[in-house]
Amino acid sequence: MRDSQFIVEMRNITKDFPGVRALEKVTFTCEKGQIRALIGENGAGKSTLMKILAGVYQPDGGEIFLKGERVVVHNPWEAQQLGISIVYQEFNLIPYLSVAENVFLGRESRSPWGFLDEERLHQHALEHLDRIQADLDPRRWVSELTVAQQQLVEIAKALSLNARILIMDEPTAALSAEEVERLFNIIRALKREGVTIVFISHRLKEVFDIADAVTVLKDGKEVGTRKLQEVREEDLVGMMVGRKLNETFPPKSKGTQKKPILQLKGVGRERLLKDVNLSLYPGEIVGLAGLEGQGQRTLIRAVFGAEPTDQGEIFFEGKKINEINSPREAIKLGIGFIPSDRKEEGLILDFSVEENIALPSLQKRQFLGFIKKGEERKVVNGIVSEIDIKTPRIDREVRYLSGGNQQKVMLAKCLVVGPPLIILDEPTRGIDVGTKIEIYHLMRELAEQGRALLIFSTDMMEVLGMCDRILVMHEGEIVRELSGSEATEEEIMRAAAGLKHQKNSAQPQI
Repeated sequence: MRDSQFIVEMRNITKDFPGVRALEKVTFTCEKGQIRALIGENGAGKSTLMKILAGVYQPDGGEIFLKGERVVVHNPWEAQQLGISIVYQEFNLIPYLSVAENVFLGRESRSPWGFLDEERLHQHALEHLDRIQADLDPRRWVSELTVAQQQLVEIAKALSLNARILIMDEPTAALSAEEVERLFNIIRALKREGVTIVFISHRLKEVFDIADAVTVLKDGKEVGTRKLQEVREEDLVGMMVGRKLNETFPPKSKGTQKKPILQLKGVGRERLLKDVNLSLYPGEIVGLAGLEGQGQRTLIRAVFGAEPTDQGEIFFEGKKINEINSPREAIKLGIGFIPSDRKEEGLILDFSVEENIALPSLQKRQFLGFIKKGEERKVVNGIVSEIDIKTPRIDREVRYLSGGNQQKVMLAKCLVVGPPLIILDEPTRGIDVGTKIEIYHLMRELAEQGRALLIFSTDMMEVLGMCDRILVMHEGEIVRELSGSEATEEEIMRAAAGLKHQKNSAQPQI
């Protein structure tokens, strides 16, 4: 044993997979009670490094020290005995067991005769839930819980194992802003108790909100570790992708005044949308902004036929459309849609890259009910190459691609149909900064080709950086339109909060 200021030291960690060096001599250290962010592009080695610490993988080189003592972590059970727990982005919970049964799975309280002691089990689970201020009934089935509530169960489960080092892999990916703040309060409380948190995230704003220090990985190597008060966001972007932040967003459109692709006149839906009027023109990117739940998602889904409207008129490429009753009708009209939840709504994970991309446009390549496979492969290979989808082959199942490449597959599905209007719901949610930049430039290229893009994003910098026009919604109504070149975060938030636009009326003093 040796003296050390660190609770965790991973020294010169190397890991090889067949044909790939995932980590090369990476050093990672954490102090007790520290919140350490771990960031980098997809494939940088973040999850692999933490899975080695958690006993999921064995390193091919290097050493691990806990409190100065060298350890070998053979499996996750040994990691838990050492006080190391990991909460994955995809939770490891059993839906049809109760909260308490999930928290103590394999360690249930039992009577002297071997029967399950449900009362004591529930009481012990409640103690851990109370510790993180989780207002949950330990008797409830996990299948009945929201994503945020399931995450609390995972944290309670880790604490029940006396975790002193808690690894959180993309913990905010599926949470609302309010749920993120609640999670951050829990993380801060655990820090005060002396728990060390490793926080893996693609969201740099959250890193600055919650972390004490940040370690950057790139291509399986450590780029550096910085204290958050000593670094700027653009510095971290440069460390991750080799570009400056001001290169993130491509130049905006200078504007065109051709005939609109889409017009909405007085479109509404009881209690959800009020008298919505908008026009989308070729060559522009228009953003919907505002606080969450103000009708933005209802509006874009209504345009795509996924939700009904009960009043107003819709015009597409100059023709009046009585109503868009289904996504199938929208696709036939020439409307593409990229949903926010790629795994539930955007992709069939068990299908290959080729099958997913080809699916919306099968009718273009069939004869007497048979698919022209040669033609299909040519089309798919072309689009995969054009937008640089990183996959070893097009018959690879989509589930094995990174989040950024899955997002590109959804874009490819749209592009093979060739719609004049593309709607994007949270276009870069859950993907790394480097892939975000690629998608931003691809979006601008699509607009320059004459398409109109309508986006809804809760990322304010994304809206300000990408959009030629910004429409702010409040209580189901578009309350303000701003030019993308003149909009500010303050103006958007005033409108989003329902405050009237006020011009500067200050009078000169005499």
